[in-house]
Amino acid sequence: MNNFNYYAPTKVIFGKGTEEEVGKLVKAQGARKVLIHYGSGSVVRSGLLGRVERALEEEGLPYVALGGVVPNPRLSLVYEGIALAKREGVDFILAVGGGSVIDSSKAIGYGVANEGDVWDYYDRKRQAEDCLPVGVVLTIAAAGSEMSNSSVITKEEGGVKRGYKNDICRPKFAIMDPQLTLTLPDYQTACGCTDILMHTMERYFTNGGNMELTDRIAEGLMRTVIRNAGILRDDPQDYEARAEVMWAGSLSHNGLTGCGNGGDDFMTHGLEHEVGGMYDVAHGAGLAAIWGSWARYVYQECLQRFYQFAVQVMGVAPEGEPEAVALKGIEAMEDFYRSIHMPTSFAELGIAPSEAELKELAHKCSIAAGGKKGSAKVMREEDMLAVFRLAAQR
Repeated sequence: MNNFNYYAPTKVIFGKGTEEEVGKLVKAQGARKVLIHYGSGSVVRSGLLGRVERALEEEGLPYVALGGVVPNPRLSLVYEGIALAKREGVDFILAVGGGSVIDSSKAIGYGVANEGDVWDYYDRKRQAEDCLPVGVVLTIAAAGSEMSNSSVITKEEGGVKRGYKNDICRPKFAIMDPQLTLTLPDYQTACGCTDILMHTMERYFTNGGNMELTDRIAEGLMRTVIRNAGILRDDPQDYEARAEVMWAGSLSHNGLTGCGNGGDDFMTHGLEHEVGGMYDVAHGAGLAAIWGSWARYVYQECLQRFYQFAVQVMGVAPEGEPEAVALKGIEAMEDFYRSIHMPTSFAELGIAPSEAELKELAHKCSIAAGGKKGSAKVMREEDMLAVFRLAAQR
């Protein structure tokens, strides 16, 4: 194992009706004026936004609201939020939504609390020194942004999608009521389950060393998500399955499943960010479309981990050569994706990049990675291009 730091300061309030506590939680943070940030009209139609507003009013907290967040949240709306927050004297941001809303809220928090262009942080030009406090009312189980130190923003000009990590953006609290996810479309639920799995898989497939306890936590989380994703495919109203998946989403991306691994991989995420930036596809679907190609490209250099994944997570019998077992694990994972109607190739994702576009994707990915990225296999631009080609050829 390796030395590690585990930092998870977010207070979690989990269960039915917990959104009613939001006013008290915001007030306890010392807020004087709140920006409520949200996505589409679903939070309005469901009545959630109204409940949140009443909870703030009951605590005497003034607020302004900014909606319009979309999947792959846009830099232009972040700029709009920064200007609004500065103009209104906002000192607390309340994200009501899923990962895109939370990421946009974090970016606004950086932009208000620091001078200069907020995109500089995502473009690796400098580090943020502060961030407005952020609280969360979670409505989608997927990104884990409610407990993580990361956010991902898309710059419309050039279709550039970039992530930024800094512990100062970790939310102060996360209200998590699984009932709020009962009305999600099946496709969004499946994308969310895929993203949750991938956050732990990116920490699991490493060559830096691992802890037995961390492995058992990670494997248990992945098996739980796989099982409950199947339940939700057949019965989207199953509250218990919704609760399991929602809690897994937080634990999968707050650092717990990577303790002692010596460094995460996150190459599949890096590859998907470029696809999402160019084609504006759903993040979870993009991950599923790429993962199998990445896995087949790297598994021989991380064979023990792929073998262990096949046996411990996918239930493959430990019989025969390790390479054959590992490949059966990859195939089993892709079969699972198909079972919840996720794509396993670019064609199934609905895109058909030209060779020039594949090269552009790889070049952008290399730039974003600082030239190389990965732990299962350290990948450079030529490797990234090879994976993109595999995904395009399948």
